[in-house]
Amino acid sequence: MSTGRRSRRLGVVLLGAWVAAGGADALTLEQQNEAMLQKLQQVQGLSTAQMARVREIFRRTGYVGQGNPAIARHPDNPQQCRTKLTELGVDYANPEFERICGAKYMAPLYDPAKERAQDAKACIDQFEFPDIPCEYPVVWVRAREAEELCEAEGKRLCDAHEWEGACAGVLLAPDYRFDLARGVSPNTAVARMARTHNAKYAPTKRWSYGPGYQKGICAAASHKTAGCQGGGWTKCGSNTYPTGDFPNCKSSLGVYDLNGNAAEHMNLPLEPSQIASRGSKTLGVTEMKGSWFIFDSYRAHPDWCRWRAPFWHGSRVMDPHSHENYHLGFRCCKTLEGRQSAGE
Repeated sequence: MSTGRRSRRLGVVLLGAWVAAGGADALTLEQQNEAMLQKLQQVQGLSTAQMARVREIFRRTGYVGQGNPAIARHPDNPQQCRTKLTELGVDYANPEFERICGAKYMAPLYDPAKERAQDAKACIDQFEFPDIPCEYPVVWVRAREAEELCEAEGKRLCDAHEWEGACAGVLLAPDYRFDLARGVSPNTAVARMARTHNAKYAPTKRWSYGPGYQKGICAAASHKTAGCQGGGWTKCGSNTYPTGDFPNCKSSLGVYDLNGNAAEHMNLPLEPSQIASRGSKTLGVTEMKGSWFIFDSYRAHPDWCRWRAPFWHGSRVMDPHSHENYHLGFRCCKTLEGRQSAGE
């Protein structure tokens, strides 16, 4: 090994150790991202080509990462998270899920009343991207960038119904009311579809952890930066928790942090050709799922599993200018090769 390569590797090891010890707040965004991306490759086993694509997406965005390290104040750091999980005897490794999904930290999506985990046709990340326990979620990411990052990993952005199924513990077949979207603007279409969908599922609403909202069970007791009004890179810290820091914040399908921490981009199809789980590359419009890190004290909107939001900051998923902010991240799904998606 050359001296230069050995020095770079040593630098990465030392940087990773510094971040692991909770020193991320002292890093630049670029340093924080590099430490996180090194861990992403190590944990997820991504190839050199895949990592080159991931790094290219991060470089051209400017802000994608775990928040502005100059102002973020996280309630827990990664080392505190790991220590807590060790004391609780929590180990997120799941060889059965890894065998079914072909990747670490993914959970099969299925209907337990009719299927077994091994019957799943798709899987979802158990944690918010980078899908590594005790790492801060990636935020300041546009929906298009989220889709591109998922694709770079050999995954895809989830459809709204997949996220909802992961949260509620039952994957249902797609039930999008495309008839309500014909001949109208996306804003009107989303409003019509959401109103009908929410009325259908409100009587049986539940959260990832149970049938009623509970404070303290998910990563939702953090705080906003003083002076943060509406958003802004220099005004609003991404005061998130490490993913998996609340092991009871999970669904019966084994998916974590669906409530609290960071809201998440998903794909909302307005016509059949836009369903990601059926192979669409054009995709539909943006849907924001879940809630975020101050929700225990500021419940700005409903966040039960199958609730669908208004067309907030709405756009096509693949719009290069789709919305980004300090508490909005994503997680990926993966269609299992050779299997049909639900509802086909």
